[in-house]
Amino acid sequence: MTAVIDEPVATPHRWAAPARPAWEEEPSRAGLAGKGLVLLFACLAVLFPLWIIVVTSLSSRKTIDEAGGLVIVPKGVTFIAYQELLGGGQVTRAAVISVLVTVTGTLFSMAVSVLCAYGLSRTGSLGHRGILMTLLATMFFSAGLIPTYLLVQSLGLTDSYLALILPSAVSVFNILVLRGFFMGISPELIDSARIDGAGDFRILWQIVMPLSRAVLAVITLFYAVGYWSAWFNASLYLNNQDMMPLQNVMIQLVQKQEAPVGLGQAIRTGQLSGLAIQMAVMVMALLPVAVLSPFVQKHFKKGMLTGAVKG
Repeated sequence: MTAVIDEPVATPHRWAAPARPAWEEEPSRAGLAGKGLVLLFACLAVLFPLWIIVVTSLSSRKTIDEAGGLVIVPKGVTFIAYQELLGGGQVTRAAVISVLVTVTGTLFSMAVSVLCAYGLSRTGSLGHRGILMTLLATMFFSAGLIPTYLLVQSLGLTDSYLALILPSAVSVFNILVLRGFFMGISPELIDSARIDGAGDFRILWQIVMPLSRAVLAVITLFYAVGYWSAWFNASLYLNNQDMMPLQNVMIQLVQKQEAPVGLGQAIRTGQLSGLAIQMAVMVMALLPVAVLSPFVQKHFKKGMLTGAVKG
């Protein structure tokens, strides 16, 4: 009687591509090459303008004059534009204002949105249907610009940083996204926590939010990018030039209305190029979003509940 030795079954590497369904044909080489070319052109279409902006911001006045404007091929690198912008003038103050407004506004918007979404996700809560219908109505109907401005003015928010936060503090779309995710959490988790004596705030903080990290990260990014890129509220409600955020200063530079305080003399004397200043401010405005987006990108693919119910 011979012993039968089981041969080890080869397991695929964890990074190996998943098995292709039987009904799906293998891609041809021409198809793979075509997809690669399309992706390459798409990346170039996105990265090439960014390359021009960064290179121009790091170029001297002589290099910009020789190129006749925007610089494609760098000829020496100089940080004089960034040194002047970050030297404590109007641009530095505007960047600090934008950071403070973005951080404060994002925290406030997330607090309101999470509380509202959690309340609406509990179908038996007080006034659930009426509040939900009211929020949905605001997505299709709005009072308009003039009534909104009169409301902000009557509340005394003009020439105040609150005017940059409160009028756009809540997005109904973001609330509905959060509500849909919260409703997907197993009711058994909530019921077991209530049996143990946990209240709504404790359930939200210790159960719902840890299971919703993916959607919370995405909505936080949405709010942060919205506050950082906002310029209309500042141009509408602020009259003091010293209170303007970075985006409004950038618009003034691009439109060549006026140079930032402290840079006009440097541009007139030939030490700086106005185009390099414009590109440097654009880089400063794009940098936070470009840095934060890769850290949140992984959560966009996460659409399933990460928690589980143990029997």
